[in-house]
Amino acid sequence: MDGILVVNKEKDMTSRDVINNLNRIFHTKKIGHTGTLDPIAEGVLVTCIGQATKLVELLTSSTKEYIAKIKLGIATDTLDITGKTIATSNTRITPSEVKKTLNSFLGQSYQEVPLYSAIKINGRKLYEYARHNEAIKLPERLIEVYKIELLSFNNDEIEFKCLVSKGTYIRSLIRDICTKLNTCGTMSSLIRTKQGEFTLSQSFTLNEIENNNYKIISLKEALQNYEQVSLSQEEYKKVSNGAIISKKFKNNLAVLTYQDKVIAIYQEYSHDKNLAKPYRMFINVNF
Repeated sequence: MDGILVVNKEKDMTSRDVINNLNRIFHTKKIGHTGTLDPIAEGVLVTCIGQATKLVELLTSSTKEYIAKIKLGIATDTLDITGKTIATSNTRITPSEVKKTLNSFLGQSYQEVPLYSAIKINGRKLYEYARHNEAIKLPERLIEVYKIELLSFNNDEIEFKCLVSKGTYIRSLIRDICTKLNTCGTMSSLIRTKQGEFTLSQSFTLNEIENNNYKIISLKEALQNYEQVSLSQEEYKKVSNGAIISKKFKNNLAVLTYQDKVIAIYQEYSHDKNLAKPYRMFINVNF
């Protein structure tokens, strides 16, 4: 089995829990996911099975869309509602202030990652420092917010939708939004509605998958938005051996096919832009 399976992750499960369940259902360890969701979060978890695990890095770099809720008036150590309350506030905020503040986060900015995260510093995960009450300087990441929209605002709750770059922590975004509103707040719910081209409407719950109600997305379908290059028999022989070939595509990456089957992904050769080299090989895929 080789392909993409979009899982609708349930609340109170880790992303690792989902993979462990898929390992059991499909009787294979060769399964990976393309972007961790916290236990509190729900929604799109893109998983790669078999040879498709070679796409994990590529798909992880995709944009992500979320619907999030902010509980105003409290701040927690984990930046979500599951954490310990560390501050409270009763600041009054207007809808226009909320809209203006949300829009101010459009574009690129540096975001401080959450203390309770799996980012490693000096070989240790940040949450390990937190659990031992050890002080550590939190790293910052360059992120980008492409779209952000207020969905609702009712007294002590803000609901918004956003489209963001890889590596964006919505918990941290919420912390920064509340800071700019001169109040405190924490993430009370999070749904990932889209990752790259994969949407919630394409996803299946673990229960549905367990009951054989799911669809595997083929490699060709999963890569349909990348430039496709059809190989001649002679070119196919070269690509089968991982050879550097003449670059016949416009972008940095292209999907190479032979007899309508995905054979490889090639990328521009850094030493000569007229040549291309292997990025990922799929010669042994079961078609």
